[in-house]
Amino acid sequence: MSEEIFAKSNPEDFGETAGLVDPETFPQWIIFEDENFLVLNKPGWLVCHPSKNGPYSSLVGAAREYLQADTLHLVSRLDRETSGVVVLAKNKRTASKAQKALDGKSDVKKQYLAVLRGHMPGAFTISQPLSDDKKSPVFIKTCCAVQKLSAKSAVTIFKPLALSTNPDFEPCTLAEVEIITGRKHQIRAHAQWTGHQVVGDKIYGPDESLYLDFIEKGFTEEMAKILPIKRQALHAHVMDFGKIFPGMTFRAPLLQDMKDLLASRGINYTE
Repeated sequence: MSEEIFAKSNPEDFGETAGLVDPETFPQWIIFEDENFLVLNKPGWLVCHPSKNGPYSSLVGAAREYLQADTLHLVSRLDRETSGVVVLAKNKRTASKAQKALDGKSDVKKQYLAVLRGHMPGAFTISQPLSDDKKSPVFIKTCCAVQKLSAKSAVTIFKPLALSTNPDFEPCTLAEVEIITGRKHQIRAHAQWTGHQVVGDKIYGPDESLYLDFIEKGFTEEMAKILPIKRQALHAHVMDFGKIFPGMTFRAPLLQDMKDLLASRGINYTE
């Protein structure tokens, strides 16, 4: 990812002061393109959905400008601070087929890379339903729910790939994460439930009030003392549509900010 994008965009801001996509840099994000799909490696500071701040304030808006298209269909989406594979369909027929595959749960394999707090001893599967966290001041937060009628089933598989070795920092784990279901904030909520929160997470990390402060003030020096990366260290690495669209497996290289985090913790990561 080019450093030029950060000269024209401020990933520390929200709302009216949020940065804009550099149209000259946007093509560097393209993983795959044909007559049906545009697949992108989204940076961890940009929203997916169009916003009122113009076409270059969102991934979809910038993609429309790039393609000179009035309509694009967002097949998959990511939270603003999650980077990685985002799939857009260029026509309604492809979008419908791809979305049905995603809704089918077992038809599309979704694999993430996450840096988690603490040393994870081994692979495990979390099957904990999720519902809105009514006790949290952050209205978008979800939580694991044991006996709530409104809760939705959620299954996440965590597999540690490497453990940190630098004793100067809090221990962490690079993990491969596969989601069997696709609930809001699923990985982050399940990671918190296990006690291995995603590093840099402002909602499900050490203090949820960090998220409220961040919206108001941006990323401050005080936050930098608590959070070793400006966003959650979560990356959508692979999305495999091969069962429905043969040969369509999309892989997004890890972005530089997460690579730097891993290197500082003594984790040697190669694609």
